[in-house]
Amino acid sequence: MKKIVVALSAAIALMSGSAFAAGDAAAGKAKFGSICASCHGMNGEGMGIFPKLSGKPADKTAALLKDYKAGKTVGANTAMMAPQAASLSDADIDNLAAYIATLK
Repeated sequence: MKKIVVALSAAIALMSGSAFAAGDAAAGKAKFGSICASCHGMNGEGMGIFPKLSGKPADKTAALLKDYKAGKTVGANTAMMAPQAASLSDADIDNLAAYIATLK
């Protein structure tokens, strides 16, 4: 029964656009500081050609990072982002997405 409830909760979260399987925002903050902040700013505010990340939902961030990691061309910054994403584990991506979703 517990498995059914968890599966149903996950399905509802996916349909609503929220990140049910949210990563660990604290771990994401540490990773963000070490690999993202130098380009996107300490608070994800964006700098120069590097876009603002704050305010982005976790599911959108995770999907984008997974696309970069998979080698998809996502936009003008793909050449810079693909190597960064390639070094990330799936847990890293979930953690980063959870942390970025907390930035306002």
